[in-house]
Amino acid sequence: MEDVSRLTFFALFALQHRGQESSGIATTGGNGIWVHTGMGLVSHVFDEAALSQLPGTIAIGHNRYSTMGSSQLANTQPIVVEGAAGKIAVAHNGNLVNAEVLHQELSEQGYRFSTTTDSEVIANLIIASPGRTWTERIRHAMHRLQGAYSLVILTNNSLIGVRDPFGVRPLCLGKLDNGWVLASESCALDHIGTSFLREVEPGEIVIIDSKGIKSSQGVKPERNALCVFEYIYFARPDSTIGGRLLYRTREAMGRRLAQEYPVEADMVIGVPDSATIAGISYARESGIPFTEGLLKNRYVGRTFIEPDQRIRELGVRLKFNPLREILSGKRLVILDDSIVRGTTTPRVIALLRKAGAREIHMRVCSPPIRYPCFFGVDMATRWELIAARKSIPEIREFIGADSLGYLSLEGLIESVGLPKGTLCLACLTGDYPIPVQLEMDKLALEALPEEVPSPQ
Repeated sequence: MEDVSRLTFFALFALQHRGQESSGIATTGGNGIWVHTGMGLVSHVFDEAALSQLPGTIAIGHNRYSTMGSSQLANTQPIVVEGAAGKIAVAHNGNLVNAEVLHQELSEQGYRFSTTTDSEVIANLIIASPGRTWTERIRHAMHRLQGAYSLVILTNNSLIGVRDPFGVRPLCLGKLDNGWVLASESCALDHIGTSFLREVEPGEIVIIDSKGIKSSQGVKPERNALCVFEYIYFARPDSTIGGRLLYRTREAMGRRLAQEYPVEADMVIGVPDSATIAGISYARESGIPFTEGLLKNRYVGRTFIEPDQRIRELGVRLKFNPLREILSGKRLVILDDSIVRGTTTPRVIALLRKAGAREIHMRVCSPPIRYPCFFGVDMATRWELIAARKSIPEIREFIGADSLGYLSLEGLIESVGLPKGTLCLACLTGDYPIPVQLEMDKLALEALPEEVPSPQ
């Protein structure tokens, strides 16, 4: 396959919504691994000069959104590690729940860490694992890893995809001319002209090399626990995950909200962009006109994903501009995908009030989020989650809405269209598919003592 770094760049562009803190690409042509990473958006990190320094026939890329380890250059991915079996580059989507234990164990064996991420723990565990082939080493490592991990791994002569046995985070496979592509979402395949073949199965290892593609079962799949937040917010609406087009699920959420929480109003607004589809669907079902009364500056990062609360608060003010002439004196139904910390929503409602809205009826496309996520969504600690601390009437008062309706759990599951037992609903129910320590710290590995030097 020609110019793999450029293809990877455009695929990362399509996945920019999954992380905006840093970006990176690693390539190989069979005689070494080249890597380029940097802080910021894909377009900030890469230019023609950077891509020209990434030759080869195999590439992996990563957009980072920190769920373990702080947002800094040292924690960018792909991560390159080297052991007796050779050198690999690893990119990881997800979050381990036993990273500290494995980090300590590997440190005592003499493995050195240059980052504070669980992704480097995974990479070092793979090179530390016994086996004659990378597949055997990865399989051995998978038996030790606990948590969510979708991985793409680059060796000197192969591309490997790995998905955890619960299938918490998405990973799909596509075909491009004489090559193969792995990506978090199918929208990335579309952007580079790749045919979607299938999703990588939970517990599966996919190995792609010059001989073609083969599949191996790394570990026995557990109960499926695909993150429901992919459908609510995280994934792009033009992606297909779990066999379901995201656009259709968000339409269904808006329709169901109109059925569960009808109200007399003059217009419906979806907070752009993640609730626009649900807003249009709510309007269609309710018969209330949909209006774009709140405009978004699309060049400001997603406020939920930015890691620093101070930046997050600034981001809300930079992000939205209400249309006063359209909204003044009107009764509004406002749809949003979720209320997590309760940082954004009161400010959006205050903006709309200032623009002259007479009534504001808030409708939310998810049930109340009462429990933190430990599997790859940086939601907050439990005490930061507004629904963990306040009742729904208290939240309504706090955000300044005239009424507040959250989509029911039953309504959410029906909207997604997959059996309840195949989804991770832990942030809504507290029922985690994997046992977790309820106050895990995303900066935990930064607090560990200095590692012992690597054996010479």
